[in-house]
Amino acid sequence: MAALFDPSSPAFVADPYPAFAQLRAEGRAHYNAPTRQWLIPRHADVSALLRDRRLGRTYLHRFTHEEFGRTPPLAAHEPFHTLNDHGMLDLEPPDHPRIRRLVSKAFTPRTVEQLAPTVHRLAAKLVDELCAAGGGDLLAMVAEPLPVAVIAEMLGIPPADRPLLRPWSADICGMYELNPPAAVAERAVRASVEFTAYLRELIAERRKDPGSDLISALIAAHDRGERLSEQELISTCVLLLNAGHEATVNTTAGGWWTLLSNPGQLAALRADPEGLLPTAVEELMRYDTPLQLFERWVLDDIEVGGIEIPRGSEVALLFGSANRDPAVFDRPDRLDLGRKDNPHVTLGAGIHYCLGAPLARLELATSFGELLRRAPGLRLAAEPERKPNFVIRGLKELLVEL
Repeated sequence: MAALFDPSSPAFVADPYPAFAQLRAEGRAHYNAPTRQWLIPRHADVSALLRDRRLGRTYLHRFTHEEFGRTPPLAAHEPFHTLNDHGMLDLEPPDHPRIRRLVSKAFTPRTVEQLAPTVHRLAAKLVDELCAAGGGDLLAMVAEPLPVAVIAEMLGIPPADRPLLRPWSADICGMYELNPPAAVAERAVRASVEFTAYLRELIAERRKDPGSDLISALIAAHDRGERLSEQELISTCVLLLNAGHEATVNTTAGGWWTLLSNPGQLAALRADPEGLLPTAVEELMRYDTPLQLFERWVLDDIEVGGIEIPRGSEVALLFGSANRDPAVFDRPDRLDLGRKDNPHVTLGAGIHYCLGAPLARLELATSFGELLRRAPGLRLAAEPERKPNFVIRGLKELLVEL
């Protein structure tokens, strides 16, 4: 059954959900030889394993590569792995909670609430520009610049430097796909080197002349001896940028394509945006999940559905499949913007639950709300094309007209 899982196939990437349905029906765990992973398709198992401390985002806090039966990464990829492996998403206790505790102060519900006027101002400006142009690429004109601007402002990235961020992020995130080709790895390494050098210089400037931004706050924590190394600071900033906008960009653009492909649901949302928008945001995150797969290493033997999965294995938690599981969601393949019971796993669970979830929800509700209000006749100008990526699922562009 794992043969159904073919992320190299454009047809599968375009619509993986029928294959997911078959995987769920056939069992709880399936070994996929091409990626050397155990595929976990059901919601209950995905949710449980996200919280299971016998699994980890890394194994290097307990084992060497050799002890774990894994080949060390290529030396040429070292800049990417240094950058990636010091971010809290890929760390385990005690390092993960230490860094998360420092960063989480910037993402409390109260702090995010204080950002609301900024998010509204930025969203209104971007939507105004789209409307003034009579339409255009919604992804490039609204979906991308809003979350990038918000996280850049939080970090204190100067406006003139912000165009650098999205290309670096896109190149680095290419390494999160399954079996990335050599050219993708080369771009990720180059982006890692350039982004690291940029942040080292910015950190040096902020140390001399601190501001009210998050980078300055993390430097202050470092200087107070709260055990945040400079590499951890750099990796955290990159992670906040990448995680702080990739899923939001893809949910915005993909969400509008979903809405425009479901005119009855879109009409209901346009008729009652204030009443439906909160549940609509959750449903759009569930219906076409922006992060389809999340990987974990098996640190101690586990059993899933009677199948032994030994230490040293890697599991692929299929978020997109879990979010369409009929054991949890009524008529899961139907878009229902008023869905009340919606325990989707799009934002993760356990200690690695998305730190920026309140900010993501604010950005999504704001941008969708502004577009519903200011562009009530928004419609597709051309059928969009998907990126070839499977893990981070998104569109190349979304051309609309008013």
